[in-house]
Amino acid sequence: MTTTAPVPSTTSGHERGTAGYRRLGAALWCAGLATFVLVYCVQGLLPTLAGEFGVSSSTSSLALSATTGTLALAIVPLSAVAESRGRARVMTVALAASAVLGVLAPLAPSFGALVGIRALQGIALAALPALAMAHLTNEVAPRALGGAVGLLIAGNTLGGLSGRLVAGFVAEAAGWRAALAAVGGLSLACTVAFRVLLPPPTAPAPPRVRLRDLGGSLRAHLADPGLCCLFATSFLLMAAFVTVYNYLGFRLLAAPFGLPAALVGLIFLGYLAGTWASTTAGRLGDRFGRRQVLWATVVLALAAAVLTLPPWLPAVLAGLVLFTIGFFGAHSVASSWVGRRAAVAPGQAAALYLLAYYAGSSVGGLIGGVAYDHAGWTGVVGYVAALLAGAVGLALLLRRIPPPVAAA
Repeated sequence: MTTTAPVPSTTSGHERGTAGYRRLGAALWCAGLATFVLVYCVQGLLPTLAGEFGVSSSTSSLALSATTGTLALAIVPLSAVAESRGRARVMTVALAASAVLGVLAPLAPSFGALVGIRALQGIALAALPALAMAHLTNEVAPRALGGAVGLLIAGNTLGGLSGRLVAGFVAEAAGWRAALAAVGGLSLACTVAFRVLLPPPTAPAPPRVRLRDLGGSLRAHLADPGLCCLFATSFLLMAAFVTVYNYLGFRLLAAPFGLPAALVGLIFLGYLAGTWASTTAGRLGDRFGRRQVLWATVVLALAAAVLTLPPWLPAVLAGLVLFTIGFFGAHSVASSWVGRRAAVAPGQAAALYLLAYYAGSSVGGLIGGVAYDHAGWTGVVGYVAALLAGAVGLALLLRRIPPPVAAA
């Protein structure tokens, strides 16, 4: 039997401004922070890892792609089965296990061992992102959902920023092993805060699910052209985003910029613009419609990627900030749209969206490394522009696809 989850009515769930809404938002903000501080802490360390272990820029990216790749592979089955085991319990266990692995990562004796530990972290975290999105969908009033998802993504954004900055500064002072140890400690603290802040659930838990029962709802999701467009958009957006942030550091360390590693690490401050963009775009989507906001944010990211082409630092930095705003705005709108569009099993639909998201990070990031190794930053921008042009086409196509009957 296919598991279904009721779409909340317009009067159910935590409303914006209530104590429950604030506690839920703060708890899931901590969960997003803990998740992304672990997943993306190595991104700013890729040049260091390449030099430490004598590997190429594209090979060094395996330290990131291993985590996102295993997360993508495990996210659908684990999140579907784990959802009926109690979302709060499963999210806490996932965060704690991944944080412990984060503390073990600095002890890796070789690059292969580090990649293996990072792959295990991806599996440990696999159930958490989709459960967090599904939990918001069930616990927050629909008219406040876009802003709540934007807050969750803001936590993701700050987690990504914190992981990169903490790792970069600690690595500069004490090496990459100390950097990963600091990140592991930070994620443990976030896990404790998440468990303390999370309010008791108000919606009933869905019935237990077995893996063999997933086929019906999976087919329903994949038969919906709107959801398929959102899944593909997720893949393209994340492939472009990870490529830019993976390899811009290599570019800025080399001529003609020749910046010191400590300054290059500061490029991740661009994530602060993403924190603002995710919450703002979510609310704009609630107010003006997701169909209007999605394509505009993707076009902004595309134009910004082209702006980074000239070898002039102000243009590169301005392009990076605008690119980050466009990406996080589009991701906030698309991810909140999935939960509202899914006619059955919205948690599973969110898992499919995140499968595409992390597959884009893993596969797209590796291909971006090949583009950088063979054609430098011009090759990266060409590759990213092609990805985002595809995302613009999908966003425009979504404007013509009617909502499902239940949503209408």
